[in-house]
Amino acid sequence: MTEQTVPEDDQTESETAAADELAFDVDDLPGGALAALEAVLMVADEPIAAVRLATVMALPTARVEALLEELAAEYRGEHGGRPRGFEVRRVGDGWRIYSAPVYADVVGRFVLEGQTARLTQAALETLAVIAYRQPVTRGQVSAVRGVNVDGVVRTLTTRGLVAEVGTDPSSGAVLYQTTGYFLERMGLSSLDEMPPLAPYLPDIDSFEGVDQAIGDNR
Repeated sequence: MTEQTVPEDDQTESETAAADELAFDVDDLPGGALAALEAVLMVADEPIAAVRLATVMALPTARVEALLEELAAEYRGEHGGRPRGFEVRRVGDGWRIYSAPVYADVVGRFVLEGQTARLTQAALETLAVIAYRQPVTRGQVSAVRGVNVDGVVRTLTTRGLVAEVGTDPSSGAVLYQTTGYFLERMGLSSLDEMPPLAPYLPDIDSFEGVDQAIGDNR
């Protein structure tokens, strides 16, 4: 019988995969691959792509995607258990654990409790840009204000005034818009009641490509 020769590139890839498998097997951990996946997602501070999760766990991407769907169904109570107060969902090209939207009011009260300090000038300016040009990315807001707004946007998100609403189809950057709580705090019933400030702001379309330039694809 003729001995089969494995191409060098394929052999290297196979050896790497074998090394990963020998390093650990998530199925042998307590709770198996599902629990291991939960552990990784619990420490993620931004959506993680399934392919990256697959690399970390040394599993095929297709299986990781199936595990993510299984976790999502389990958290919704579809496997016979109670619905959880959190969920795992896809945001753009990644996955992350979030508190379930139905508990937003309760979570909001906890997060905002004691946060009665007035917003800084930087926060107010950033909030105004988001309100009048939403949905917008952090990169676009930074371009309008001329400074980095990552920290300010995090503050506004924590206070429940803005929220992530998907990703920009051209850059993959996270889009932000104001929330119902923003309207409540402003005493408005809809965004149409805001003063006509928008004409004094630059057109967001003029900042096309800014997200790729600053690498804002989170």
